[in-house]
Amino acid sequence: QVRLVESGGGLVQAGASLRLSCAASVIGRTFSSLSMGWFRQTPGKEREFVGSIHRDDGRTYFADFVKGRFTISRDNAKNTVDLTMNSLKPDDTAVYYCVGSIWVGVQSPDYWGQGTQVTVSS
Repeated sequence: QVRLVESGGGLVQAGASLRLSCAASVIGRTFSSLSMGWFRQTPGKEREFVGSIHRDDGRTYFADFVKGRFTISRDNAKNTVDLTMNSLKPDDTAVYYCVGSIWVGVQSPDYWGQGTQVTVSS
């Protein structure tokens, strides 16, 4: 059983930075056994992949629209994963979801957080 809780969302101006955090409560497995990632969703659109950090080698992967602006890091001792967002744009406005997967990638996450709203004003 895995529970994910996001924090850190809010309202910022374009060009600003914001860091989202995800705290995981894990029973029956270790946090380090999970690949973690972030998705986002805007009204009327499908949820889309933002980025991930893999369980085995810690490699990170990002959607093209955030490459060079967003980074992901994890702390396996604290059961947390952070999404640092720089040079934010109004198009980044969305609900951001922390996800976890028992597989190497997060293409089909097994666990989802409740989401946190990020709003970027122009």
